[in-house]
Order: sequence, then C-alpha cells, then structure tokens
Amino acid sequence: MTLEISPAARDALEGWLTAARALKGAAENTLTAYRADVVEFIAFLTAHHAEPQGLAPLARVTTPDMRAFMAHLRGGGAAPRSMARKLSAVKSFYRWLAEREGFEPTAVLSARAPKFQKKLPRPLAEDAARAMIDTVGMQATDGWIGARDAAVVTMLYGCGLRISEALGLTGRDWPMGETLRILGKGGKERIVPVLPVARSAVATYLRLCPYEMGTDAPLFRGKRGGALNPRLIQKVTEKARLQLGLPATATPHAMRHSFATHLLAAGGDLRAIQELLGHASLSTTQAYTAVDTVHLMKVYEATHPKAG
Repeated sequence: MTLEISPAARDALEGWLTAARALKGAAENTLTAYRADVVEFIAFLTAHHAEPQGLAPLARVTTPDMRAFMAHLRGGGAAPRSMARKLSAVKSFYRWLAEREGFEPTAVLSARAPKFQKKLPRPLAEDAARAMIDTVGMQATDGWIGARDAAVVTMLYGCGLRISEALGLTGRDWPMGETLRILGKGGKERIVPVLPVARSAVATYLRLCPYEMGTDAPLFRGKRGGALNPRLIQKVTEKARLQLGLPATATPHAMRHSFATHLLAAGGDLRAIQELLGHASLSTTQAYTAVDTVHLMKVYEATHPKAG
C-alpha cells in the first residue's frame, strides 16, 4: 500500500507533532514513530475508501473503519504490542485534531487495542553486572577507549541513566559531586546520586582521553573527538555479553534495569526509585516489583524444603 495522504491531512499531522514536541517534550525518535503510525492509518483509510482523506473524511471515521484498520494490521503480521502502539498514536492524534476541528472522536477513541502480556524488565544479576563493566573495559586495544566504555556502562548501572542521558553529559558536568542533575525524557529534570566508583571510572577515562574537555563539549568522546555514538556502546556490550555467555537481553538498557532491581531487592523505596529513574508514572516503576517477586519465587522454589 502506498503511504500517501492529502496535503490537509499532512499539515494537520505536522501541527500535532509540533504540539507534541513543544508541550510534551517528546523525543525525536518518538515523534518519528508517531508520524509513521498516523501516516499508515491515513493511508489505510485512503485505500479503504478509495478517495483522499482530507480533514472532513477524517472527522467521519466510524467504528467499522477502526475494526477494518485493526484487521488490516493483524493481517499484515503486526504483533499485538505493535498494534497497541500504533492505535495509541492514532488516538493521540485524534484527540488533538478533534479539539482543533470541533468534531466527536468517539469512534477512534473507543477502539480497543489487543491484549498482550507486558514484558518484564530483564536485569542482570549483580555479579553479571560487575563482570559486564570489567569486560567492556578490557575489549578496546586503545586504553582510553576501554576506560571510556567502562565509564559509560558504570554510569548506566551506578546512576540508573538511560544511554542517551549518559552520552548527553558535557564538560559542564565535570567534576561530578555526590549528585548529578539529569535532563531526561520529556524535559523532566531529576537529581541522581553519583557513587564514588562511578566518579572514579569517569576520572580514569578523562585522565587518559587525548581530547581537551571544554565546557560545552561532550563528556564522552568518539575516537575522532566528536560525540560518542550510542551504537558503539551497544556493540561493546554485545561483544561482552557473548564473551560472558549472557542472554541477548544483556544490553546497555539492562544496566539501568539492574540498577533499579538491585536497589529494590536491597530494600529501596519504590517512590524513591521512581524519582531516581525519572519515571513519570509509578506504574512504570512497579514493573520492577514483579521482577523482584519472580526472583524471590525462584529462590523459594530452589531452597525451601517443601517447595515443589
């Protein structure tokens, strides 16, 4: 199916994305996914009704149209999680469009997403997290690059940072004190503690780094001195997990999951962990309680005399 939409629909789509960027601070990757999902929906309607979908036709979308769209996605092999994401983007667009154009969006907003089982975070065990940091640091032939990679992964695990947050640090953030101010998703600011081991890892890297550290320069540099590409950290952690025999879920983001899970297992307060991770909703953080329960049940089943 050719993904074509009318100029009026495209203008409306861009207006919505601009609003999402300005009001919600949505990340560019998120906006790109939103655009693709809504374009796919409007293109489906164009093919389904065999006519261009301007603003007036978009306002007349019916419940059967929505059922046909979901059947189209299912027939195309989309997984339930993917279908739910696409429908969520369409609903968000329609809320904005209905308010702007003054029509009733019930047919779209009442469409039900398919049920799916949410994936639990996949943290590493404590010894595996430490081994990941050590192994990442030993892979590079150039000493300063190995120190850099170890410092980045230490920040992910030691501070619970997203990889984009770690690589977004600049010379302004050094030297680090006991806390670090992080600007996360949606422009949400939070304060995270910095462990001595994390400060030490960054200090070791900066001592070996051949590039001068300006205030506005990226803290973590690529081989030629520019900003470090996150794909490089993904590659070194992938190589390390293969060496250590860890599962494919042992990614850079798993270090952040490990940070949260290990804090919770040690008695950390859920609300405090929510703040440290920068989650807007406590329900997001509560996924880690399920992980901890799974771990406790495994320990119980393996050790209790009456288990099984």
